[in-house]
Amino acid sequence: MNRTLRIVLVVGAVLVLIIGLAPYLIPVNKFRPKIEEKASQALGRKVELGKLSLSLFGGSLSAESVSIGDDPNFSGEPFLTAKSLKVGVEIFPLVFSRTLKVTGIAIENPDVTMLHNPTGRWNYSTLGGAAAKSAQKPAAGASTPPADLAVDKFTLEDGRITIGSTNSLKRSTYDHLNIVVSHFSTASKFPVTGSADLPGGGKFHLDGTAGPIDQHDASLTPLDAKLNVSGLDIAASGFLDPSGGLAGLVDLDAHLGSQNGEVETKGTVKLSKALLVAGGSPAGVPVTVDFDTKYDVRKNTGILNPSTLKIGSAAAHLHGAYETGGEATVVNIKLDAKDMPAKDLEAFLPALGIHLPNGASLTAGTLDASMTLAGPTNKLVTTGSVGFFNGKLSGFDLGSMMSGVGSLAGIKSGKDLEIEKLTTNLRMAPDGLKADDLVAVLPSVGDLNGAGTVDSKNNLDFKMAARLTSALGDVASPVSSVGGVLGKATGGGGGCKSGTTVPFQIQGTTANPKFIPDVGGLAAGMFKSQAGCVGSVGKSAAKDVAKAPVGAAKSVGGLFKKKQP
Repeated sequence: MNRTLRIVLVVGAVLVLIIGLAPYLIPVNKFRPKIEEKASQALGRKVELGKLSLSLFGGSLSAESVSIGDDPNFSGEPFLTAKSLKVGVEIFPLVFSRTLKVTGIAIENPDVTMLHNPTGRWNYSTLGGAAAKSAQKPAAGASTPPADLAVDKFTLEDGRITIGSTNSLKRSTYDHLNIVVSHFSTASKFPVTGSADLPGGGKFHLDGTAGPIDQHDASLTPLDAKLNVSGLDIAASGFLDPSGGLAGLVDLDAHLGSQNGEVETKGTVKLSKALLVAGGSPAGVPVTVDFDTKYDVRKNTGILNPSTLKIGSAAAHLHGAYETGGEATVVNIKLDAKDMPAKDLEAFLPALGIHLPNGASLTAGTLDASMTLAGPTNKLVTTGSVGFFNGKLSGFDLGSMMSGVGSLAGIKSGKDLEIEKLTTNLRMAPDGLKADDLVAVLPSVGDLNGAGTVDSKNNLDFKMAARLTSALGDVASPVSSVGGVLGKATGGGGGCKSGTTVPFQIQGTTANPKFIPDVGGLAAGMFKSQAGCVGSVGKSAAKDVAKAPVGAAKSVGGLFKKKQP
């Protein structure tokens, strides 16, 4: 027994000695040119390794550094650099026959730079395939198959990826990049998982299969994977210009399938705390889109198939097209909505730079919209028509807000404002909103029409005219003389339409609007609205009407505490 134990101890000691001395006895650096050559042939890029060392206990060769060159059409700087590279090897063939059999490759702390040119082509497109064939330069008439790099496991550990364009110095950086590929081969399909931290604290994860590597363009390599993005801050992502006003947090769950250069993506994207114009405020409710897109990698163009946008129970339908070949993605998307409940939309309005008046809320009504979203995503412009029907703005006393105009017209809207109809042609851009051909039918007030803007600081500038439900002749002093003149001129209004047109302006902000009467425009509007009634009166009455604007302006000026002209 003791003899057997001694033999085991001696053998063990010899093995430990061999393992301990082997790294010094095996000239592992002689494998470096071979590894660099095979890797360069497989990738079609120049690969350089630092000094190699051998760890028999770890079963690996280690390089102090690694560098993979970029496509010279994109950059003279490396495509990838890393502080260290570990190559898993089979120990016994290496020790006893000096044969290198690679079992795995691990690149630690890599720094990868991905660039695209103005046509949308990426610098990784020429990895392998075409570049490798060019590097091999076979003799005339000879046919050399592409080099195949195959390992059991390939990993990128705790790396960083920088994404940008060749015609811009702006870059986006993603940290803690991890990629694991099992049974990797350039000539067959292989499992792949990837993850990274996104700017602003978001996370990215991909899990699926890829390959075989396309021998002409690596960006055309087939891929079938599940994609998950959580908490992506689009303002911090680097893909959009923050000065454009677009902001929000994106969560994405999708299936991505790529074959023959066509990429189909289906899934759901949620945008929380959305901000769509400068000067707006983050939306209080998320927007979700169930989408279906097809993208042509060769043409850098895509189609958004019929998709659904939801805000609460309010739904709209989307379809259109987009291009990614330039500095920013350019879209042309159509949005159509019918009978969207206003109550569900209220919390989203701040994202559009619209804040309801203090204390007011939308408690009834539906919204219809037909809009087009067009242009680069960093300068997106939305145009189209919007209609709001059978609505109620609770907690908003228009008569009180229009105290000056209300005193003249006798407006008593009460604590709630009923809105029979409100329609407008809308233009929304990063610098604010513009509303043209605005028409509002308010049963307690009359018909309003006009146009105006809401700028990036939420300031209102609207010029409006109201055709009031009550006749001006019914208004109490100090404008009773005006009514009297009109009554005399029109014979009590026979054949003339009731109501008075009153011009006014809306300033302030959407949260605190200010209704300002247009004194000069008011007098002119009054008599213009009654012009058709004057023709049937006598000359004497016509003279009185002709004199009326001066007196009217004085009376109206006194009513609004303006200086009389």
